[in-house]
Amino acid sequence: MPDLLVRLYDLPGAASERNRQAEQGIVIRRAMAYEKRAVVQWVTHRFGTGWAGECDVAFTRVPVSCFIATDAGNIAGFACHDVTCLNFFGPTGVDEKYRRTGIGKALLLSCLHAMAAKGYAYAVIGGAGPTEFFVKTAGAQTIAGSTPGIYHDRLTLQDMDKGEIP
Repeated sequence: MPDLLVRLYDLPGAASERNRQAEQGIVIRRAMAYEKRAVVQWVTHRFGTGWAGECDVAFTRVPVSCFIATDAGNIAGFACHDVTCLNFFGPTGVDEKYRRTGIGKALLLSCLHAMAAKGYAYAVIGGAGPTEFFVKTAGAQTIAGSTPGIYHDRLTLQDMDKGEIP
């Protein structure tokens, strides 16, 4: 999967997307330090140890670079930035029962706006998939020659995801 580039100075608004979610009872917000274990465990359970490792790093940033979507105090989705590399968006994921509701869009735009507020002009979405979502939502463009990009020579973590250490 290719890397994508997003112009952070030309983003659609995030507030309207967060408001749309709020009307459905979904809160989009920056995660708090005291929520680290719960969020990382949630990510591990749904998306594996690779993404959980990146999510864990988000809690070392000041401010925390992980946004979450909650529904009545339960996690519905997450999105991180500045974890594997500075100026990178991701990982991001939404629980299966909440997909296609706009949560992913609200999380993406919240993170991208946070990156713009830090002073970045562009964001990289590394190893992006599905690319159509990022193109449509944020105007992302494919970076030529970016496959496999920063995620080359990856450790195989499937055994670790099953609780086994190779």
